[in-house]
Amino acid sequence: MKHKLYCLFCLFSPLVTLFSSPSTSLKKEIHRSLDKGLMWLQKEQDSKKGNWGSEDYPAFTALALRAIMGHPSLKEQEKYFQEIELGFSFLRKKVQSDGGIYGKGLASYNTSLSLVAFLQKKDPGDEKIIEGARRFIVNQQSDFDQKGKQDNVFDGGIGYGSTWAHSDLSNTHLAMEALYYAKKTLKADEGNSLDLDWDAAIDFVSKCQNLPETNALSWVSDHREDRGGFVYFPGKSMAGERNNSKGSVSLRSYGSMSYAGLLSFIYAEMSPTDSRVIEVRNWLSKNYTIKENPGMGLQGLFYYYHTMAKALTLSGISTLKDEQGKKVNWREQLAVRLFDQQSKEGYWVNESGRWWEKDPILVTCYAMLALERVYHAL
Repeated sequence: MKHKLYCLFCLFSPLVTLFSSPSTSLKKEIHRSLDKGLMWLQKEQDSKKGNWGSEDYPAFTALALRAIMGHPSLKEQEKYFQEIELGFSFLRKKVQSDGGIYGKGLASYNTSLSLVAFLQKKDPGDEKIIEGARRFIVNQQSDFDQKGKQDNVFDGGIGYGSTWAHSDLSNTHLAMEALYYAKKTLKADEGNSLDLDWDAAIDFVSKCQNLPETNALSWVSDHREDRGGFVYFPGKSMAGERNNSKGSVSLRSYGSMSYAGLLSFIYAEMSPTDSRVIEVRNWLSKNYTIKENPGMGLQGLFYYYHTMAKALTLSGISTLKDEQGKKVNWREQLAVRLFDQQSKEGYWVNESGRWWEKDPILVTCYAMLALERVYHAL
């Protein structure tokens, strides 16, 4: 156990595109930044219970464990062996009788993130936990009204759990991520009797996209600034509304959910030539920036960085165009931006507190996971 390489990118190396001409200097800088982040995270762990952040939300602990296990140096991983084991001991205690991994709410969110952490650790002793969590997430998929029919805009998606009954794109893409990696790692004869209805999931995801050709809902925007991008759930955009010339109201696309939409398509293994994939990539290219979460300013900025790093590396995209139309290396720009935002103590925090981003544990994990994606793509 002690000498196991935990890196998720090594477990799923065929999924990550490796680019030529690696930047040795940038990788060293990333290494140093991650080292500082690890030292800070170590101090923030409850030395008795093993959790990071609130005990009620094991997702925080799962993200911290993934950030530690994703460090590119096996030597650094081994240095934090005890912290890793203690953290997983805490997660195991949060497993519920229904298979979910949660505390006082946000059941699917916490379970999805915790499942990926268990998959990353790849301990044979956790197989029952992994399969139970997988079944739990599958059973969270919405099917309102007539069962088996896509007759409700929220059908096929996944929400936070019992408190928030309807589906949203954020939870749906996290659930799809967890189930995608579970499907890739489970043995051929394990867990195949129950699976997500992937077609229904994509139907829901498509209903969150501003693309009139594939989404006929009344709120869909045909404005050039929205075309191809995504909203939070059908009928709701955190970026607000747009008044159209004919008097109708449509919803604005924004950055973090557009990357979540692209990731959903990737996890569903959709063809890159599908019009929905092409259009969201076009929107993300036209709206590329690291200064803000497009459409949201500083709100959800580090969630945006995290989803950006995942989606672009898995898509094999190495360059984008900036606001002036100049081709730029997004990986280098994002890494340098994160270096500048890291505190001298090693943590990150967003000055905008929306979606818990004033919590340094959550934001530090987002930043480290983004940097690790960049590192493994260099």
